[in-house]
Amino acid sequence: MLRYLILVVENSLTIAILGALLFGGAYKKGGPLRKRLVQGCLLGTVLALILAILRRTTALINRGYWNLWILSAAIITGILFILLYWDLGRTKNPRSYTPAFGWVSLLLAGALFFYALPTIFLYPTEFVLAGETILSTDFLFKFIGYGLGLGIALLVGIGIFKAGIPLSPRFVGVLLTLGLILNMINQAMTIVQFLLARRMIPMIRWLFRIVVASAGYNLLVLYLLMGISFSLALVLWIQSLRPPEGYKNPAEHRKIKAAMRNRRRWSGVVGGGYLVAIFILTGLKAYNEREVTLSPAEPMSIQGEEILIPLEQVQDGRLHRFAYTASDNTEVRFIVIKKNAVAYGVGLDACDICGATGYYERKNEVICRLCDVVMNKSTIGFKGGCNPVPLFYTNRSGNMIIAVTNLETERHRFK
Repeated sequence: MLRYLILVVENSLTIAILGALLFGGAYKKGGPLRKRLVQGCLLGTVLALILAILRRTTALINRGYWNLWILSAAIITGILFILLYWDLGRTKNPRSYTPAFGWVSLLLAGALFFYALPTIFLYPTEFVLAGETILSTDFLFKFIGYGLGLGIALLVGIGIFKAGIPLSPRFVGVLLTLGLILNMINQAMTIVQFLLARRMIPMIRWLFRIVVASAGYNLLVLYLLMGISFSLALVLWIQSLRPPEGYKNPAEHRKIKAAMRNRRRWSGVVGGGYLVAIFILTGLKAYNEREVTLSPAEPMSIQGEEILIPLEQVQDGRLHRFAYTASDNTEVRFIVIKKNAVAYGVGLDACDICGATGYYERKNEVICRLCDVVMNKSTIGFKGGCNPVPLFYTNRSGNMIIAVTNLETERHRFK
């Protein structure tokens, strides 16, 4: 639950902020522009859904190259949008509109949503592990975390849009421009990182250092966007404390007071949403990513080319960890857990997806230490998903027998 709550907030809040600022700016420019932005958002969402399906079901999609073209389109249309936005702002009619500006706005919104949403759409495909159903408690908790994350991003986006409506078009335009520029810088660094990794541009030392430094500051970009957009709520709150003094009658006075209360509410929505988001991205993330210490390896005996583990040692249905020192001194770990009255789950303390990070037991559940996925005990010993790499065993004379050669073959996973 926490994992998907954190991931969704981290990956959806940026597009929620930029989308809200875009629509806030469009509200000041008139109806035709709003229509184009809605069309752009819908187009980007549909294309993102198609891309997510193709990424999930085929091997045709190279994510890096797709992102290269999408981000390039977003940067180009972002620059054009800013230039046209402020050119229109200099005209005598502040609600003036040109078809070119409308199409640029459509393409910008489409590119932003097209880039951000495929990952969000793909998260639910990870909810159900091999051998599980959507009726499991684990699926329910993941779905709740996913839904809460989307709800927080959506609420913040609506709050920013509502906060921008009463404020001056120039102020909203300045914040929108700053947000787009900041996002375009981050997008440009992503493009350069891809081009350097593919050797499509020369490996220049100073450029490489900038890219490496920028890669660790994705959350900083999000926090800066939050700070830029929070100024909307802050200014609106301050204005609501000083309502207009002139009014013709008590009814108009009540209307003004109600409007001020409404402004404070939306300011509070943005501020409260950001407090929750910051807590999720700091406190909850630190808690979720805390280092889990693996239980120590239990004793076992080695006779010739066989490892012997008494069955009575692993009868309790709990996770038991063992370690074998291979011929090259690599420690090869494996786990054993009794699944039912007759079957045991035996596998390496590693999987094909997360590597040799290991598994631990929490509330009688087996958890992957890296991705926090809960294992279905009945599937341990079978290939698939984040399951431990299966390890063949036999039972003989009250002992579980594991061939040393099988562990020697798998020692590369633990190097």
